[in-house]
Amino acid sequence: MSSDPPGFELPLRLFLGFRMLIDELHAELGRQGHPDLRPMHGFVLQAIGGSGCTAVELGRTLGVSKQAAGKTIETLERLGYVVSARDPQDSRKKIARISERGWDALRRSAEIFDRLRAGWAETLGEERLRALESDLRKVTPADPWRLDVPGWFST
Repeated sequence: MSSDPPGFELPLRLFLGFRMLIDELHAELGRQGHPDLRPMHGFVLQAIGGSGCTAVELGRTLGVSKQAAGKTIETLERLGYVVSARDPQDSRKKIARISERGWDALRRSAEIFDRLRAGWAETLGEERLRALESDLRKVTPADPWRLDVPGWFST
């Protein structure tokens, strides 16, 4: 009888680690004045980025429909995280850009993630955490910034 855990446990443990970090992030963001942000919104803000994008571009990046992307932009605009304006080059297009409130949430998120990582380092030890991060880099694609997770989860 093998003492190895069953194969399905690895993706569940990885997902649980991700979920714990995201849940802790959003709890702290809520305490710091961003109670309406949801995990999906982080993907959206990252996809919009510094130069902004249209709903079509956002949908393509996230792997969701243009309509779903447009509704999410509208939600984030209503919450004050995004501003939309007509594209000066093509008035048929609306460009979504991150507002100052959105940038504040992103800055706070980065700081919170650093603190969460420090907590894991305290629990596991810095060397073991660095080894874990190194090992994950070996078994995952070199570019970790895939933002199509929302679309992937819904397929």
